[in-house]
Amino acid sequence: MEATAPTLSRKAQIDQTATALFRTRGFAATSMRELAEALGLEAGSLYSHIKSKQELLHRICFRLADDFFAGFAAATHDAAEPAAVQLRRAIESHVRVLTQDVAASAVFLHEWRHLSEPARTEFLALRERYEAGFRLLIQRGIEQNDLRTPDVAFATLTLLASLNWLPSWYKPDGKLPPSEIAHRLADQLLLGLANS
Repeated sequence: MEATAPTLSRKAQIDQTATALFRTRGFAATSMRELAEALGLEAGSLYSHIKSKQELLHRICFRLADDFFAGFAAATHDAAEPAAVQLRRAIESHVRVLTQDVAASAVFLHEWRHLSEPARTEFLALRERYEAGFRLLIQRGIEQNDLRTPDVAFATLTLLASLNWLPSWYKPDGKLPPSEIAHRLADQLLLGLANS
């Protein structure tokens, strides 16, 4: 007997379809009419489920932001651990979030620019807070004599830029599972920061 996939709620179907369209066409180039057609709905009936494209983009971006923060919190919960260990786990968590839903990750990383105010300002503040967490880990790793870099901010941006390229090349059906990609990326990135 074959297992059947769970039926998605209409809201989940809309989110999933919008995410796919925003990834392939971009937020600005995707119309509500195209979204309705892709869902097999009349454009007017789509509005009974959502208010606007902005609502969808907001949901996608802030859901992933919540996932990134939850992963970072879990990776850094034990303040007694060396910062380099916490940084490794934060990197691995970041990769897990990116690979969990590659389309949503791509939208999060590239389409946030289309968020309207005040959501855009809130999103940028969250991004700054998230990056600050990585900067703090790297700074603590330097103070613990486990890491080295002449510029903590530059090291943080390089690390996150390297990780955030992942949705451009990651294939869910590729030869490496997300856990192995996370491990290899953490090894590679931490090697460049190691104080050896």
